[in-house]
Amino acid sequence: MNGYKAKYLSPMIPSFNLKETVLFFKEVLGFSPEMDTETYAIYQKDNLTIHIMRAGEDIGQMEFYLEIDDLDGLWIAIKDKVTGLKVREPFDREYGMREVHIEVPQTKTLLFIGQVIKQ
Repeated sequence: MNGYKAKYLSPMIPSFNLKETVLFFKEVLGFSPEMDTETYAIYQKDNLTIHIMRAGEDIGQMEFYLEIDDLDGLWIAIKDKVTGLKVREPFDREYGMREVHIEVPQTKTLLFIGQVIKQ
């Protein structure tokens, strides 16, 4: 067993249009820039980071999960900002999570945002 403490796991998302993808994380989800260049960006919120890089010709689909504490409150704040994106509005899952699914602009990435359903 390795004797280290994992601090973060940061997804690295390839984007066809870095500016548009960065705007999604900044304007819709409230992330702030740590680094932002023409080819690579790192944005953070509440000790979490996401890396966004320029995509090559052929990228595969990726998915990642953001667990939060107030899904319905977030949905009220962002629902008008995700117009035109592929979105599945809040719904309850059989495994005890309430989720929203959003396709991240200019990527082949599906963002799952979830909250534990209180019993």
